[in-house]
Amino acid sequence: MSSETSPLLSIWGHLNELRKRIFVAAIAMAITTLVGFALVPYLLDFITIPIGGVENLQSIEITENISVFMRLSLLAGFTLAFPVIIGEILAFLAPGLKKNEKRWIWITLPVATFLFLGGVAFAYYVMLPTAVPFLISFLGVPTTPRLASYIKFATSLIFWLGIGFELPILVFALAKFNLVTPQVMLKQWRVAIVIIAVIAAAITPTVDPVNMGILMLPLFLLYLLSVLFAFLAK
Repeated sequence: MSSETSPLLSIWGHLNELRKRIFVAAIAMAITTLVGFALVPYLLDFITIPIGGVENLQSIEITENISVFMRLSLLAGFTLAFPVIIGEILAFLAPGLKKNEKRWIWITLPVATFLFLGGVAFAYYVMLPTAVPFLISFLGVPTTPRLASYIKFATSLIFWLGIGFELPILVFALAKFNLVTPQVMLKQWRVAIVIIAVIAAAITPTVDPVNMGILMLPLFLLYLLSVLFAFLAK
């Protein structure tokens, strides 16, 4: 084999490996989403507790209930398949790591899962009970939210906070590749606060300082935890 064609074959090999990893993750997601179908009635009762139950919501459009069903199923499916998705990502990256670095994969998988579930729990137990009463009582106008509107709002908040809590893992990977250093992160903490405020404004359904502050505090603590992860990576 000539040296000119080997890099091309290597690229195709990586693409083929990526395709396999994506396929496995997609199959896992499909299976867990099917499991989510059976969980939707329980999830609907659970996720509407912050607003007082399903009876406080109304459905208007004829396809609204189906869209809610699918949205809850996909959220359940992604949550259940998350360890597999992360595992496939790490398995794809593993061949490029040194032998002494591969041991971090066994640590990364449970930590990433724990952080994602922590973000989900924070969104449900802290953010929703805080934001929902504020939104419902704003201006003192009686409000009966639509089912699809509330579920979209709640699932988006849960999903993005779960993803946002993965920041320490992302910083750890960037530090491993020498793209960030813990020293620079510590010096730029003021910039981090500004960025966190922008992220909080994008994720938070309200722009009032109370809800933004509730979200900014754990995100800043995650930033500090990310600094620790960067030190571990180095």
